[in-house]
Amino acid sequence: MAIKSIQYDQHTLDISYEIINPNAKVDMIVLHGWGSNKGLMKKSFSSYMDTFRHIYIDLPGFGGSTCNLTLTTKDYARIVELLMIHLNAQKDIIVGHSFGGKIAVLLDPSVLVLLSSAGIYWPKSLKIRLKIVVFKMMKIFGLAGLKKYFIAEDAKSLNEPMYETFKNVVNEDFSKEFESYIGKALICWGNADSATPLKSANKINELIKDSKLEIYQGDHYFFMQHAEDISNKIENTFLKTLGK
Repeated sequence: MAIKSIQYDQHTLDISYEIINPNAKVDMIVLHGWGSNKGLMKKSFSSYMDTFRHIYIDLPGFGGSTCNLTLTTKDYARIVELLMIHLNAQKDIIVGHSFGGKIAVLLDPSVLVLLSSAGIYWPKSLKIRLKIVVFKMMKIFGLAGLKKYFIAEDAKSLNEPMYETFKNVVNEDFSKEFESYIGKALICWGNADSATPLKSANKINELIKDSKLEIYQGDHYFFMQHAEDISNKIENTFLKTLGK
């Protein structure tokens, strides 16, 4: 594991990363989801794809990386780019799980691998909309201290900058970003995913021109049980780019 200090928007961010197969010629950047860390992704994929240089990154505010300012998804993408410049890394393959998928598509790699990616917005249920209305009314009456009973589980343990970041990124619709992507995409999804529903996979597959959708048994973290098969498909997808 290594740490690189990145200067961004007049702040210093310490970004934790780890490289596997450092002498390989093809770069594969691996980005975790919201609330996760690089260790989970490394545990899943580091035993496979030894012809690629794996770069596992803790996104700002997670794992061993710091974050002391409010960010957007575009900020995250720019910070990853700055780290890639430091590592002399190319955008050959970028793998993104959940929130990491939105960052991955912004980075515009040759091969985009989306694992249960976030980025397709579906209207909230009536129950969620009512909770939002009640919380806003409580803020008016000075009861904002009770917000822990109303906010999402993913946000309850966050400090203030990360909570504001969460609010920035949670409801984004990346339909245009997916539609604008022109490289090869491999979209992998768990059939029982309740965090990012299967209909999002179908929508992203429709939006990206050169994409293939693979459905696996499992939930939002399906890839942990199917890493070897997914790895084989990533390798095959990259090989197809060489034949162009």
